[in-house]
Amino acid sequence: MKEHRNRYYAIGMGAILLLLFASNLFFGSLSIPCKETLRILMGDETAKESWRFIILESRLPQALTALLSGAALSVSGLLLQTTFNNPLAGPSILGINTGASLGVALVMLLMGGSIGVGSLTFSGFLAVLIGAIIGALCVMFIILLFSSIVKGTLTLLIIGIMVGYIASSAISLLNFFATTEGVYSYMIWGLGSFSGVSLSQMPYFSGSILIGLIASLLLIKPLNALLLGERYAQNLGIHIKRSRNLLLTTVGLLSASTTAFCGPIAFIGLAVPHIARLLLGTSNHNTLLPFTILTGASVALLCNLACSLPGENGIIPLNAVTPIIGAPIIIYVLVHQHKIQYFN
Repeated sequence: MKEHRNRYYAIGMGAILLLLFASNLFFGSLSIPCKETLRILMGDETAKESWRFIILESRLPQALTALLSGAALSVSGLLLQTTFNNPLAGPSILGINTGASLGVALVMLLMGGSIGVGSLTFSGFLAVLIGAIIGALCVMFIILLFSSIVKGTLTLLIIGIMVGYIASSAISLLNFFATTEGVYSYMIWGLGSFSGVSLSQMPYFSGSILIGLIASLLLIKPLNALLLGERYAQNLGIHIKRSRNLLLTTVGLLSASTTAFCGPIAFIGLAVPHIARLLLGTSNHNTLLPFTILTGASVALLCNLACSLPGENGIIPLNAVTPIIGAPIIIYVLVHQHKIQYFN
């Protein structure tokens, strides 16, 4: 009975995902007739070339980026919450997002770089992207190094938080000594946006995300074993240290790719796994992980749609919208944590 119900939930979430994806294409800050949007998507001629550019060069890559980023961040949160047996673990908990932010801060604030759309110069978008990836990978390397030394997951979790604090301190110092232009550019990047991936960059972005998502699906067995405790998982033949390193590497790839292209996005990775668990009423990753992918993609598309709908005055920053959805979920989890059995 429960399996049939969860199947209906998955079908319903898939339908919601398709509806939200279509809404991201048909609606935005600029009103374009639905008939013309459909003609553009089908490859027919349209009355205005500017409409074609908006649909194919802005809305389509933005919708694809939101879909992939939401799935990546949500899966990252689920993997961390299971690995550390902590319902409040998220992609930023290990300092990976902060490491990416530090890499961007070094480019923008120390080297004087800034985001230039379509720019491939060292001071443009490419430099920001490389800085974010290197920063995230450096933190990931530090965490993996400590994971080979530290046995307890709680200790490793605390180390990750401390590494994040150190990176945040370095960012604060860079902001203090930076120019006004550099601080402004960094602030804009920190607001988060799904508009940072063009169609030409989409193969690289989607490739890294899909590799991470496939890797997470292959780790379902050790994830389910970890729910029963490390000792029981070892009795089932799970190599705890190796599995933990694989999980952290997968989280690093997904978080680094998303943060590098879209900026630090708040709450999606932390809140969506809870939404999926509350809907399904299970912690079995055979069902939970695919459903989390669908839910995360849907929530990200909803946030992106909310950012672009207000009107022609501009687009609302992404991190001004995600807490509205994520914060109430986290508050609910904190209040009812004693009633919610996640990890048994």
